[in-house]
This record gives sequence, C-alpha cells and structure tokens, in this order.
Amino acid sequence: MNTLKSQTRTEPLLTARGVSKAFGKTQALTDAALTLRPGEVVGLLGANGAGKSTLSRIISGHIQPSGGDITLNGAPLVLTSTRNALQQGIALVAQETSLAPDLTVLENIFLPDLATPGRLSFKAMRSKASTLLSGLGHEHVLPLDAEVRLLSAAQRQLVEIAKALALDARLVIFDEPTASLSATEVSRLFDIMARLRDGGRALAFVSHRLEEVFAITDRVTILREGQSVVEDVETSSLTQGDVIQHMVGRDIGAIYSARSASRPKTNEVVFEVRHLKSAPWVRDVSFAVHKGEILGLGGLVGAGRSEAAEAIWGLRPHQDGEILVRGRPVTFRKPADAVRAGLGFVAEDRRAQNIVPDMSVRENLLLAHLGLHRGFGRGYGKCTTRIAELIKDLGLPADRLDSSLLNFSGGMQQKIIIARWLLTDPEVLILDEPTKGVDIGTRSSIYRILQGAADAGMAVIVISSDFEELLGLAERIVVVSDGYTIADLPAARLTEEKLTLLAAPRTSTARNQALLKAFAQEFEADAFWTLLDRDDLICLAQAGRTLAGLAPGEALRFDETRIPIALAARRNEFVKESDDTHQTMLVQMTDKRGHDLGWIGVTLAGNASAPSPDEIEARVQALLRAGEEDK
Repeated sequence: MNTLKSQTRTEPLLTARGVSKAFGKTQALTDAALTLRPGEVVGLLGANGAGKSTLSRIISGHIQPSGGDITLNGAPLVLTSTRNALQQGIALVAQETSLAPDLTVLENIFLPDLATPGRLSFKAMRSKASTLLSGLGHEHVLPLDAEVRLLSAAQRQLVEIAKALALDARLVIFDEPTASLSATEVSRLFDIMARLRDGGRALAFVSHRLEEVFAITDRVTILREGQSVVEDVETSSLTQGDVIQHMVGRDIGAIYSARSASRPKTNEVVFEVRHLKSAPWVRDVSFAVHKGEILGLGGLVGAGRSEAAEAIWGLRPHQDGEILVRGRPVTFRKPADAVRAGLGFVAEDRRAQNIVPDMSVRENLLLAHLGLHRGFGRGYGKCTTRIAELIKDLGLPADRLDSSLLNFSGGMQQKIIIARWLLTDPEVLILDEPTKGVDIGTRSSIYRILQGAADAGMAVIVISSDFEELLGLAERIVVVSDGYTIADLPAARLTEEKLTLLAAPRTSTARNQALLKAFAQEFEADAFWTLLDRDDLICLAQAGRTLAGLAPGEALRFDETRIPIALAARRNEFVKESDDTHQTMLVQMTDKRGHDLGWIGVTLAGNASAPSPDEIEARVQALLRAGEEDK
C-alpha cells in the first residue's frame, strides 16, 4: 500500500482499515482502507468490481463488513442500518437510486424525515427543496409535485443528490453522482460539493471520469480487486496515466481510437425521425442516421433525449411525427415491432429497463434473440459461434455464463446488455448512456466494439450527457434542448463549451433572447448570438431581419455569411462590409471565470443610422451581470 501523509492534515473523521466483505463465495473486499477528513474531498477510485460501491455501502450502513476496523471521530463505528448511519451524520448518494417511486419529488427529498416523530412543515420543506434544486440548476426540470416513477434515470439521480444534501450530513459519499449529468450540471454539483467541503464536511467521491476526479478531489484512494493499492495520496501528485495504471494494472492506450480509413462511406439514410412529439418531454425532435455512422444525441438532463428514444421504441406514446426505416414510414406500437424492423435499444436505466435479475448471464444475453426466433425450441445453437466471438471481444467470462447477472459488476452487466443486441445484428442500434457507471477500461472496450459495428455498416446512435464522449465517439451530433432539436452539426466543428451553450435550456437563455428581440425591434436590425472560432461560427439564436444570413443551429464559415469582414474584425463598433450593404457590431460575452459565452451581434443595412456602440455594449454587460447574480 502506498501512503502519503501531510503534517498539516486535520484529524480524520472516519478511518477504515483492513475491511473485508464476502457475498457467498465471492470476495468483494479483502483489505480495503479509506481515510476521510473534514474539509476534504477524497476520490475513491477503481475499475468495475474493485469494491468501491461495497466499501461505500458498508460505511453508510447498507451492509455489514465481514472483517476490519472502522472508526468515526476515533471511536469504533458499528452500523446496523442506514438509519443508524444517518443518525451518525453519514449519507450516501447511491449510483442506483433508492427512491420511493410512488411518492413525489418533494416527499423523496425529505424521505428520511417522514419516519421521524412530530409534525412536518411542508411549506418549510418546499422552500428548502426549491433552494436545493435551484442550487443544482434544476428547479424548472424537477417539479416538486411530480411522482418520481415518471422521471428519467438522470432526473432520479438529481433527486437522490438533493435528498443527501437535505440531510445536512457531516460525511457524504457520492457514488457515481455525475454518471448521467452533463458538463454544466457537473459544474453546479461541484460548486455545491466545494461549499460543503469548505463548511467542514468530509466528502468521498466515487467516479470513473478522471477529469472530474482531478477537478474536485484533494486526495485519492484506489482499489483493485478488493484491496487498496493507493491510499490517502494527494491528487496533485498523480497523473491520469498513474491513476489508470493503478486501477487496471496496465496501460490501456487511447480511449478514443480513430475510425478505420478503409471503411465504406455512404450517404444512405437507414433511419430517420421527423418532428417527433411525445408530450410533455418531446416537443419537436428530428434527426437522421446513415449506414455505418455513429450519431451523437446530446443535451442536458430533462432535454427529452431519452424520452424521444423511448417514444421511437414504442415504450411511450407519441402524438405526432414520422419514423422511417430505409425511407419507409413505420409505427412501433411495442418494442417487438422495433426489433423485427432491425432496431436494437440499450436503455439508460440498467437495473429497471435492461436486466432480468432472476435469469443467468446466458439467458439475459439471449433475450433479444428469443424475440426474433421463430419455431420450436429456443434456437440457442445457431448463436454459439457469435456468442463465442462476442465473449472474446468484450472480455466476458466464458466460464460463468450460467451465473446470475447480479453477481457481476456494473461494467460487466453493461457489456452483456450491449452484446445482447449485437447478437441480433440490428441495422440500427440506439444506446442511451452506454458507459454510465463503468470504468475507463470498460469504456474503451465498449467504444471499440461500437466503432467496429459501425465499420461493418451498422448505424449507431449514442445518447450521452458526457460531451467529451460524444466528441470522441460520434461523427455528427444532434443537440436537443427542452424537447426541441436545436442543432445538427459535424463533431469536428464542436467543443465541450460549444455543446454546453447549444444545449442550454431555453429558460436559462431567456434574457439573451429578450435582448436580441429588443435590439431587433428598436434598431430595425438583425440581432444574433453566436460562437466564433477562427473562421467558423455557430449561431445560437437570432431575432429580427435576416441581414447577416444566420439561422439558429447553423455552422458556417465566415465567407458563407453576408458579414465576413465584421466577423473577422470582431470589434465593438460598427464595421461595414466591402460593398457597403451591411454594417455590424459584435460584443463578446465572458463569465467571471473568463469562459467564452459567445458574441452578441447587431447587423444594420449599410445606409442605416447606427445606434451608439457604448449603449449596446452597456446593455450586453448588464445582461452578463444579471446572469451572474442569478448564480
């Protein structure tokens, strides 16, 4: 074990040494250790099956250890239940949510309080819940009176986070809390975690996203095969390569590999969705995917991406729109219709939507095949060769196919679910958050198998809140916000920052839209909000006359617009084009951290009387100040 200690460290709030845990014949932990101090965030890392969640559940009272010593404030800690842990001030934000599906968001946030003696003030609870959700940036996405069973997996995760924050615990374990969150939502969560840390809380953060680990943690502990191989080490003393090496015991190489240059390229559209509507989450979603293409569907939690996939698949009704397979309109009244039409679907919620817990690995693996098989028997024989190939490609345990799927780690379960659909050789494979809660080695393996399937001609659609994943994997990205398709752009023209701004909910950009409309009306102008990068732009919003030649969601080169000189100049004064037909002023927007929020532009006819540049800039700066005050 590698241990690094600082002489200025505060006394530990919790220490765990030599912790072990066996589930029957399976040894989940053999020699695990963890130290948590007030005012620190400690990363608890490891590959799938390393024992991170098991250790977290032991510390939070969900399960009892088989051996080892745990102390809290120097005294032995023996927990018999989660309520016992909560009484000690220990809370867990679980990866698999433990909410009451028939209760409301409000009731679930304060679920531990519902069993306490005395009367509860629902008015006070509602006020506190609104404050918590506002801090997470989701007060408009998570209505307090909505039943939790109607929420998506990502929304339920946010309720789980709010529930832990409401407890005001002194020790909080975050077990994969960001698995379904986008960069913006992760940033908000990290702001809250930083406030908790600065307030003297001890935090443990379990994550497979290494960039997050380096962004928020002070120290790390790394588990491998149930043992602590690195414990209580300063995060700044390690590189991502060091962490990966400790986690998996080897160098896995590049996570995202380039697509094969020899693969056949085609413009053949095999699947298309036109103006899909499925109230209340999906309002107008359109996209198309070509043979052999990997298409990304990006957006924030509550944007409607998962709901659109479920409406396509026949899992929820849709009121309008067309679904076309190879140009022919189809209607999927139930999932079996989609399977027979050549589609496969890996849903977001692994436990609730993908796994049959009472079945073995083999039976779970062959579920989709059974739906396609016709005739007597189960038809397993014809799949033998293909199963052997998939087991080898995905690193699945060939000798444990008859074991229960629940005995495997989340990453192994996810591989089996993906293999289930690859067995059916679908023309179109839709995957919703395919790497949620899996380690970096498993992610690399999943990416490789998806790229191989696309190279063989399969159309692949990946829904993800991880913008880095979309940019690394997809060739084209469709952005969805508030149930609408906002943009359809090549991944090469996007960055995480651009995706974040494109995906922003309309409620959060209402002030920007209002300012554009005001400029357009007052000055009889074309007002727009755009991202500029070298000689390229992406238009985020536009109002008024279309003088500049921009439309929301479009990506253009400067010379494809009517205002190339002004765009290149980027000055906060009106700049005329060479033919004097247009004059444009641009004002850059940046937040207090210096992040680029785009440019507000005002375009007038060349012979029009221009307003004061100082007035326009002052109003843009006032907009920025109002936005900062909201945060």
